[in-house]
Amino acid sequence: MAMGVPIAMPTEMAFLTLAQWFSPAYPIGSFAYSHGLEWAIETGDVHDSETLGAWIKDVLEFGSGHNDALFLTVAYHSDNPTGVNDMCRAFAPSKERLKETDLQGVAFGEITSAIWGHDFLPLTYPVAVGWAAKLTDLPLTLTSQMYLQSFASSLTSVGMRLIPLGQRKGHTLIQSLAPLCCKIAEQTAHGNLNDLSTTAFLPDIASMKHETQYSKVFRT
Repeated sequence: MAMGVPIAMPTEMAFLTLAQWFSPAYPIGSFAYSHGLEWAIETGDVHDSETLGAWIKDVLEFGSGHNDALFLTVAYHSDNPTGVNDMCRAFAPSKERLKETDLQGVAFGEITSAIWGHDFLPLTYPVAVGWAAKLTDLPLTLTSQMYLQSFASSLTSVGMRLIPLGQRKGHTLIQSLAPLCCKIAEQTAHGNLNDLSTTAFLPDIASMKHETQYSKVFRT
């Protein structure tokens, strides 16, 4: 071994592993899903960086972002993720949103199993991430923070393509949402499913409306 070369610490490996999991290059197909946002842009409800930011903030804080962080945490602390996975599927507000979490979760499980050698049953996306983080001995809070930022980044990317929104404004928006991602990860670290709730009704309705949208680019 070369002398004078610092050895990577476990925390550094955790950062690199999570960066790989949430990289756009990780083959889970996240680019194909808009979480109902495509319908909101089509109708003009979301049309610039301000309305996009408000939409994503509400989804994170009052909708599926907060709930996904809870599901991820409970899966991380569980000995068997089947029960929390059933709850996660039951909480999907529409057919498309269920498809979104199911298909991304299966894709995540398949590639992560192939690389890290874990044994995965088909799981929803946040449950699969929480379970994989447990098996890989990754820090929970960091996993949750990066999951939420990846989710926010995916939605921002939808806006960047469809509004359209420039890259500078898009990445400024992603950066502005980082403190909220940290806050939600901290709030949900206890993993109490009694705190599951949603008052982000319009994104849920948008996902239902998207099912019959005449012309669409995204699967949800």
